[in-house]
Amino acid sequence: MKIYTKTGDAGETGLFSGQRVSKAHPRVAAYGTLDELNSCLGVAAAVHPVPEVARAIASLQAVLFDVGSDLATILDVPAAGRIGDAQIRHLESEIDRMTAALPAHRAFILPGGSPAAAQLHVARTVCRRAEREAVEAAETEEIPENALKFLNRLSDYLFTLARYENLRTGHAEAEWK
Repeated sequence: MKIYTKTGDAGETGLFSGQRVSKAHPRVAAYGTLDELNSCLGVAAAVHPVPEVARAIASLQAVLFDVGSDLATILDVPAAGRIGDAQIRHLESEIDRMTAALPAHRAFILPGGSPAAAQLHVARTVCRRAEREAVEAAETEEIPENALKFLNRLSDYLFTLARYENLRTGHAEAEWK
């Protein structure tokens, strides 16, 4: 199978649900940014985070394909996306679990620390952009509500995961003053 199809040469791409849309379409921007986010997570994994964080990253990379699928598919029943309440609750419970182990968060924290934590902070900012783009797409089209909720929680999760990586590797957090 060839990697190139030539079907996008005129500036259009196909959604999973079969429709052809502009490559500048808000859905395409949102799931393209999710692809960038997944690549950022791949870099975070490549710089050898602690095993617990590496497992979390690998699991998250798989779920991001589900979120991207929700954004790349016009569903007959928008609420029937691939992301359910369980994935959102999982992020929330993991945020709570890691936060319980972390020092109190009293000031803005400057991105950095271990190489993996620094890359998780980059991933967090890319996640926020993906969320903004998904919200923009939702202004004119039906986007599964849980995909939007998941992206909202995910940036908080990535922030907490970066802090947790720094804690586990003994890297101090720099506070903005």
